[in-house]
Amino acid sequence: MPVNENIENNATIVLNVIDGLDLGVPTEVQKFLAPVYETFPSLSNTIWGIPYANLIAAIVVFFFFLLLRRFFSSVIVVFLQKLAKKTSTYYDDKIISALKGPLGFIFVLIGLHLFFALIFKETETIKHILETLVIYAIFWAILSITEAMRGVVYDITGKFNKDLSKEMGNFILAIIKILIAGVGLGAMLQVWGINVTALVASLGIGGLAFALAAKDTIANLFGSFSLLADRTIRIGEWIVVNNVEGVVEDIGMRTTKIRSFGKSVITVPNHVIANNPIENFSRRGIRRIKMTIGLTYSTTTVQITNIVNDIKTMLQTHEGISHNDTLLVNFESFGDSSLNIFVYTFTNTANWEHYLQIREDINLKIMKIIESHGSSFAFPSQSIYVESMPQT
Repeated sequence: MPVNENIENNATIVLNVIDGLDLGVPTEVQKFLAPVYETFPSLSNTIWGIPYANLIAAIVVFFFFLLLRRFFSSVIVVFLQKLAKKTSTYYDDKIISALKGPLGFIFVLIGLHLFFALIFKETETIKHILETLVIYAIFWAILSITEAMRGVVYDITGKFNKDLSKEMGNFILAIIKILIAGVGLGAMLQVWGINVTALVASLGIGGLAFALAAKDTIANLFGSFSLLADRTIRIGEWIVVNNVEGVVEDIGMRTTKIRSFGKSVITVPNHVIANNPIENFSRRGIRRIKMTIGLTYSTTTVQITNIVNDIKTMLQTHEGISHNDTLLVNFESFGDSSLNIFVYTFTNTANWEHYLQIREDINLKIMKIIESHGSSFAFPSQSIYVESMPQT
């Protein structure tokens, strides 16, 4: 069955829902009001064409359903939530909580329907508005259930790719929600007599203009496909891309949100990320230590040789240094003000805090080694030699 025909059939079904909401209440109330009019003739007087008794009854019925809504939210839903907590799964808890809003809204709609029915003001426009709100409530409930089942989607996507289960799940849920919202919007338009089929067909006339206008959106959509397929980045990873650095918070259909280290959120279009080099710090298992140590020119050959050997030995035995990666300690160059020792090695962790602790310990040990050999650190300085003093 075509999609438009489906929408039309769904809309037709929903159009009949509002007529069945009253459960015969207006008729019963009207029967009850008949002797009231006989007993109190003054209540048959009208305001804006509405008999007083009917207006009072309409207000009472409306507030009665508001009370029912409150009773439903505070008693029945709470009772169901307590029952759900006794089950082994937590999805029933989520579904009950998700349906609390939409089902409570239905009580308001019933109250409004009866209110207008009792004051004889349920015109075609009012009826269309109520029917639209019914459809809204139904699709609100569907979307809420979809969101409540997010964990199920994550479990399913995790079977295909555990590392990207959240990213793929979020993407699939976004598409499902758009489709549900589209069907709901089509049903609402059908209520107001708008031909959804003709509307969809008319969109084809401006298809080219729309495609040109939406080229960036399409590029971002394909960029998101690329990110998910290539597993380039994941939520929670520390990356740098296009001069933006931070932790990935969300990978959407159009953009990726990155939390900078200044705690601001930077939104980057997916096609920018897909088409630019990405430096992913979270995927390294080690971190580099690279430094140049400057010693004073008063340091002797024996001292500098011993210092280099002791630093190398210290690094080779240090528990925080990766022993399977490059380790270099060499007397590198004669600087302008110092004798330079080059140190190049890697820690065995990528955790920043742990890395800083290891680096601090190494720095202190290097200071002790240099002090123990009677040398000292150099600092920029200049020496001025005067060949002769002027005659006085």
